[in-house]
Amino acid sequence: MFETLSREADDPLLALTPLFRADPNPAKVDLGVGVYRDEFGKTPVFRAVKQAEARLLETQETKAYVGPEGDHAFIEAFWTFVAGEGRHAAGVQTVGGTGALRLAAELLRRSGTSRIFLGTPTWSNHSAIFEAAGLSVVTYPLFDATSQRLLAGEMISVLVDKAEPGDAVLLHASCHNPTGAVMDDATWAAVAEVILEKGLVPVIDSAYQGFGTGIESDAAPLRRVLDRVPEAIVAASASKSFGLYRERTGAVYATSASPETRDKLKSHLVTIGRGAYSMPPDHGAAVVRTILTDPELRTDWRTELDDARKRITAMRAILAKGLSRLSPALAAIATQQGMFSLLPIDETRIVELRHRRGIYMPLSGRINIAGLNSSQAPGVIEALCAQAALG
Repeated sequence: MFETLSREADDPLLALTPLFRADPNPAKVDLGVGVYRDEFGKTPVFRAVKQAEARLLETQETKAYVGPEGDHAFIEAFWTFVAGEGRHAAGVQTVGGTGALRLAAELLRRSGTSRIFLGTPTWSNHSAIFEAAGLSVVTYPLFDATSQRLLAGEMISVLVDKAEPGDAVLLHASCHNPTGAVMDDATWAAVAEVILEKGLVPVIDSAYQGFGTGIESDAAPLRRVLDRVPEAIVAASASKSFGLYRERTGAVYATSASPETRDKLKSHLVTIGRGAYSMPPDHGAAVVRTILTDPELRTDWRTELDDARKRITAMRAILAKGLSRLSPALAAIATQQGMFSLLPIDETRIVELRHRRGIYMPLSGRINIAGLNSSQAPGVIEALCAQAALG
């Protein structure tokens, strides 16, 4: 029976990793997979994470299941981190932010939603997640790489003209992946009004809090949307903000003004998770809970997260200055936020950069700013300029 299957295509982004590792070029540069790297090219373990793990090693008394809902203290502390004080939601711990999105998709389908609107470009896995849950994906252009311009007007027009009550719309809370583009306050307010007037359900993907301008400022747009609309779903990840990539730590939250409805929402999220993976993993959630509930660890973690953000901001300034001589529009890289920007490079040029200069990026032109350090930046800029790679 298995012989009837055809081979699935490799994920184009994840396929870069083995190619990069196999390249003998000592000057190779990895601008592909989206993990934070420091000035030495390492993805460090946060000091506070190390201390929290040491504390857990000494005090943890069992490895029994945490239950299908997950670590209750983590769920509460992480929600406060994301949504601030005083907002109520039904929440469960998930297998990373990706697991949170999948549970969100299943909850939408159970609630009668059949369509979700995605701005393009977006994270390459978004469509696959929602389609796997049986939702139809409707896309609209959100960003133009050549002009480095966010197409906010187009987004709002599509939602006004085509969205129907009960449809969902995906929003990036901050640090848009893959563009780094920033929605200003007026655009966020306009989107929230459309959601309210059209009866849509916002699904807010919060994966990079603290990597934009700061923990609280990155969460401010999400919080304003939650205050404006009656129902929303938030998929939150601890991978970047806490450096817990391999621990697969996340949570999904569904909001409603009614405590009775929140109780029903939680029961459905628990049931969906139970049918998918039974129980969530404990370690990463225990680490996050320990950090967020300990003032000293929390302060040290915030300091290190601030340092990571400042390094990315510095690299953005260097790239923007160097690449703006190819196109003035690329000066916008300096004002974008988060780990990613999207360059207007055609696939042929990207392959040439990989083979001739050892510069690895996805064929989409998305670059991980955090994959670059100050010693590599001049060479990368020179390579892009010398080959006239930008069109």
